[in-house]
Amino acid sequence: MKYVDEFRDGALAAGLARALAREVDPGRDYAFMEFCGGHTHAISRYGVADLLPPNVRMIHGPGCPVCVLPIGRVDMAIGLALARPEVILCSYGDCLRVPASDGLSLLKAKARGADVRMVYSAADALALAVHEPAREVVFFAIGFETTTPPTALVLREAATRRLANFSVICNHVLTPPAITAILDSPAASRLGALHLDGFIGPAHVSTLIGSRPYEAFAARYRKPVVIAGFEPLDVMQAIRMLVRQVDTGRAEVENEFTRAVVRDGNPKAQAIVSEVLALRDEFEWRGLGVLARSALRIRPAFAPWDAEAKFGLDYRPVPDHRACECGAILRGVKKPTDCKLFGTVCTPETPMGSCMVSSEGACAAHYNYGRFRDVPVHVVGTSVPPNPDQETA
Repeated sequence: MKYVDEFRDGALAAGLARALAREVDPGRDYAFMEFCGGHTHAISRYGVADLLPPNVRMIHGPGCPVCVLPIGRVDMAIGLALARPEVILCSYGDCLRVPASDGLSLLKAKARGADVRMVYSAADALALAVHEPAREVVFFAIGFETTTPPTALVLREAATRRLANFSVICNHVLTPPAITAILDSPAASRLGALHLDGFIGPAHVSTLIGSRPYEAFAARYRKPVVIAGFEPLDVMQAIRMLVRQVDTGRAEVENEFTRAVVRDGNPKAQAIVSEVLALRDEFEWRGLGVLARSALRIRPAFAPWDAEAKFGLDYRPVPDHRACECGAILRGVKKPTDCKLFGTVCTPETPMGSCMVSSEGACAAHYNYGRFRDVPVHVVGTSVPPNPDQETA
């Protein structure tokens, strides 16, 4: 297939659904987690769950970096922006809406007088620092492995230019430690038990890190991983590959997304990241707690451009809203509809938690595409019945 519309072909999707219905073992249940929010939205937007056999259940995982960012990190940025009028605080659009302490968010801090601006890239923040030499431009960097190279590049460029008015608050996190935490969670009662038969591996992340890092999970936990693209047929084919592995007793890493992912990823991008960023000893994730060696920090050689060191910023953990179930949803232990705030006081317009804020959050996917409504669905061209009780991720 060459074009995007071919990966959204309804007839092909119906054929895949029929093939899945024939291949699944009716005597067992299958539970697969899609780690990435891009897959969650593809499943909800295109009704993929309605095409699956009733005994195949999809469970959403951490979703995206905005979803797992703890409140304390947002508080740090808000505190800096409000306390230092010379600071221009820049970040991506979703970050600006994440609810923080005292009913604030970065957008609400802007309404109180802080100079907070949305940017589309790390390069935009660097360009702003060049354009505003009398101001301190701080980039609130966030992302999984996919967006670490752009952050590393702007830090290296700032160092090359000796651009003293530019710095970065680094919130980049890594997917493998999060997968480990999810797989280890049944042993930790505070996280709640979760049965999984396999994972749909991230797409964009894997273009950078490759498929090799997932091999340890398949070997240690005996859980198959299939890396998939973000189109609906990508996801359905990945589910079919997972079913086949489970049915044959295999636990391997397979790559459905061969048009973009190779085993060793992108060595050049990895080298740039390694030059500028290093592992943190520990980092707090929303829903997963404090995870060792799960995030990146700025190396000492680039300390003049590390906003945490430059402005003496201290991180303080902050508990989530008591009624918000984001933490459990991020772990796959609960569904968005299990949260009593969902669709009532918590909507994309008035989010109470990060899962409803992010464009890749599970709650936003459920709400935006109406997957929480018990509406019968007739799947054209397939005998697979819809399952109104099925988790739709």
